[in-house]
Amino acid sequence: MSLLSLLIFLPLAAGLLILVLPYAWQQRYKYVALAAVGIQVIMSAFIYLNFDGNAFSGIDAKSKYQLVEQVSWINLQLGRLGSLQIDYFLGIDGLSMPFLVLSSVVMFIAVLSSWEIKTNLKGYFALLMLLNTAIMGVFCALDFFLFYIFYELMLLPLYFLIGMWGGARREYAAIKFFLYTLFGSVFMLLVIIGLYFSVQDPITGNHTFNMLHMMNPDNYIPGSIFSALAEQQIFGIPARLLGFIVLFIAFAIKVPIVPLHTWLPDAHVEAPTPVSIILAGILLKIGGYGILRICMSIFPDAAIDSAWWLGLIGVVSIIYGALNALAQNDLKRMIAYSSVSHMGFVLLGIASITAEGISGAMLQMISHGFLSTMLFFLVGVIYNRVHSRYIHDFRGLALIMPKYTTFIMIAFFASLGLPGFSAFIAEAFSLIGAFTSESVNGLLPRWMAICGSIGILLSAAYLLWTLQRMFFGKTRLMGGEDWKSKLTDVNGREIFVLTSLTVFALLLGILPSLAFDKMNASVLELIRLVNLK
Repeated sequence: MSLLSLLIFLPLAAGLLILVLPYAWQQRYKYVALAAVGIQVIMSAFIYLNFDGNAFSGIDAKSKYQLVEQVSWINLQLGRLGSLQIDYFLGIDGLSMPFLVLSSVVMFIAVLSSWEIKTNLKGYFALLMLLNTAIMGVFCALDFFLFYIFYELMLLPLYFLIGMWGGARREYAAIKFFLYTLFGSVFMLLVIIGLYFSVQDPITGNHTFNMLHMMNPDNYIPGSIFSALAEQQIFGIPARLLGFIVLFIAFAIKVPIVPLHTWLPDAHVEAPTPVSIILAGILLKIGGYGILRICMSIFPDAAIDSAWWLGLIGVVSIIYGALNALAQNDLKRMIAYSSVSHMGFVLLGIASITAEGISGAMLQMISHGFLSTMLFFLVGVIYNRVHSRYIHDFRGLALIMPKYTTFIMIAFFASLGLPGFSAFIAEAFSLIGAFTSESVNGLLPRWMAICGSIGILLSAAYLLWTLQRMFFGKTRLMGGEDWKSKLTDVNGREIFVLTSLTVFALLLGILPSLAFDKMNASVLELIRLVNLK
């Protein structure tokens, strides 16, 4: 078994082990899960250290992607239609490798934060491990059908994790999340089928789900629905543009962008802390990754035609998410809306189709993964103690929780883009890409970059205002002395988690080359691919 296969299926094996362990050992389930994810962290670190960021040349999969594994999986003869061939096809490049590291670290933090889960531990940790497998599979799959299987597989565990271990309105939040995601996935499947019948393997001549073949216009069958030369139309819209829009909507729901974001605040508020960490730290990044890996790579011509609209949606998400965050009284809901705003920078950077913009968008996803994990973990710390997240229920927490206050100040200042932290570099590069796009390729006007920068000012407003209201001044707690006795400062486990996340945010802020050096060649190759159109 290859390294990527081991990375994907190790948590699934751990989940199956948890299912067969007796109920009397339920306190050991979390250690099985922690061990599996800990091994994943070591493996992803090994992959990162041995990844060659400059080895992106040539035209075949093994020269463009590393740790490639391709095995025939399903080969069904269809008579006159030829054969249906689906490959177990894995590989990583500079666009996917950083997310393997991010996902393994975030899942490790999520398992550590699961110490607070007290009910039905067998089902909880088994579902968490299944979710882990699906996430890793999405970032490694190079066969579109395999990608879709992993993509859909995430739905099931997330639905139950929110619906069974969530808050008072957990069923509503779980169903809303499920329906939103399923809506995008159903139409995505139609595009996948259309692409399958439009593309042929250059060696066998059979139709294929191979995403690398879909990225090569020479592999499209003349006259097929998605052939660039055929200029087919569906409902009066060019077929390739419609395919891009459908796939973009499916991934935009995950990002999420305005107006497809309304599932996110409800899901975050009702989800238990570990699931909120996974939603913000990993799930949103799958949306951005899908736009880069699939939408732009398979439909680069449509990406150029839609760049202005993508940039506009990014700007709207930045400002709308920040204004909504400013209006919230629930700390968790505020952070959820801040995620909408911060992920708007990702879309703005991608829309610029410049090296600076896409590199900034990639770093923003990685940075937001660590920082949002830290923020939701911090909310979980205070919620587990007094079961309240309302900002107006607390005042003067710095006097009774000084270590906790230190970590939340770090998280807040890092999130608003303080120099020295990862978000500063990420947002700066995204805005630089948007600003230079007008002169480089003429896709985005400069006013979009200027409007996007307003989001940084608004993030400072809602984060610093929250810091002032909750942590400074004379101590006043809604629960009085009872709450004061429960609001103990962070313990050793929590300090380990928060210190680790702080180190990641500082490392990427001080040495952004740790990420840029690994992804730069892949970013340039993506831009070259798009500009060929």
